[in-house]
Amino acid sequence: MVKIKICGITNKEDAFLATDLGADALGFVFAPSPRQIAPVEAKKIIKSLPPFIDRVGVFVNEEPSRVREILNFCCLTTLQFHGDESPSYCQGFPCKIIKSFPIKDKVPDSILNYSVDAYLLDTFCQDKRGGTGRVFDWELAKQVKKFGLPLILSGGLTPENVSEAIRKVRPYAVDAASGLEETPGKKSKKKLKEFIKRAREEDEIL
Repeated sequence: MVKIKICGITNKEDAFLATDLGADALGFVFAPSPRQIAPVEAKKIIKSLPPFIDRVGVFVNEEPSRVREILNFCCLTTLQFHGDESPSYCQGFPCKIIKSFPIKDKVPDSILNYSVDAYLLDTFCQDKRGGTGRVFDWELAKQVKKFGLPLILSGGLTPENVSEAIRKVRPYAVDAASGLEETPGKKSKKKLKEFIKRAREEDEIL
């Protein structure tokens, strides 16, 4: 079954709706972003979540000591590194690690240097580390699948294209943020519901 991660959670209403609809993981952005959340606010949301929901902390070039502090304070289950973190940097944490790679027109040569738990592919943007709302060439994602690690597909996913994305790439998980928003940091109930519904329907077909 394809996993569903809803990223950029900033409030309890969106978190509860996503989990009620069947999302497997929620992403909390602790880096500068329209979706950034303070650790104290993330902790309030996380404490109220049902069991078995993965709580993913998203960081960009953060000091390792600060990452560990937030990891423990918020009771995160997974860390997602979305910056220029080195392979050795990603080894120093006691939990599952996702490393994000920006995709432009080819697969980065460095990807195989990372011993992590999953690769996340997102669309390259010169001035953003995610949340671009833009799709990259999914044929490149299919290349990365051959490397053997779970592949999380991100970058411009919406209710309108998630079925096609799953059908073409067959990723371990899909990850959406800006494509489900009515305003930055606030999810659209309609888009969230439709995204999860269409992802689950396509998964059942496969």
